[in-house]
Amino acid sequence: MSDSADSMREAVRSRYADAARAVAEGSGCGCGSGSCCDCEKLAFGEALYTAEQRDALPEHATLASLGCGNPVAVAELNPGEVVLDLGSGGGIDVILSAKRVGPSGVAYGVDMTDEMLALARKNAAEAGVANVHFLKGVIEAVPLPAESVDVVISNCVINLSTNKAAVLTEIARVLKPGGRVGVSDVVAEDDLTPEQRAARGSYVGCIAGALSRHEYAAGLEAAGFEDVTVEFTHEVAEGMHGAIVKGVKMRGLPAIQPAAQAGCC
Repeated sequence: MSDSADSMREAVRSRYADAARAVAEGSGCGCGSGSCCDCEKLAFGEALYTAEQRDALPEHATLASLGCGNPVAVAELNPGEVVLDLGSGGGIDVILSAKRVGPSGVAYGVDMTDEMLALARKNAAEAGVANVHFLKGVIEAVPLPAESVDVVISNCVINLSTNKAAVLTEIARVLKPGGRVGVSDVVAEDDLTPEQRAARGSYVGCIAGALSRHEYAAGLEAAGFEDVTVEFTHEVAEGMHGAIVKGVKMRGLPAIQPAAQAGCC
């Protein structure tokens, strides 16, 4: 990985660590000016969950929500399924997924930030869910076996990666044939150049690293997905949208080799 990519990842990790500490110490909401996405200005965070969902969660889980959507609401989870949340943060989507798949299912969360992992494990214990596992790792090299997951979800995290092709390939690797991806992310309109996207915010602000709608669909198709859709849900900046991204892993694909583990964890 290049020095610039390492620096970018460290900046993201540092900002999320600060947000987790703020929530854990009760000194502020994870979704404020010190977080990835400033929800006072944009449509991010706990407000995107229903009152019923928020009531079923510990307060610290909802305060630590930094996402741009509600992937659990669109992932169509079923009892007994295995779910993986990429960039699980304070654990809100893992906990909700665990409740949805029930005791016969499992929900995994992968995050690279120690502070978020500690907060997520505390939140899961307070929520009383036992069918959860939080793993330290990066989303470009997921620490799970190939074809071990039924559904992959993520919430405003893939846009922060400096190697999105690797992320999409890893999603395909860990999914079983016919498995589904259903993520919320920030996505650009096709006519915005990378420079125009960068002018709308930093990587750590969730916007500059966003793929365009066409790039997202093409990337998933190249990774072996079909029935790909990218649906804009709300505008977060001029030409930039919160979006629901879905796809189904094609059956009959050759096994994908795991990515080399990045030396950050």
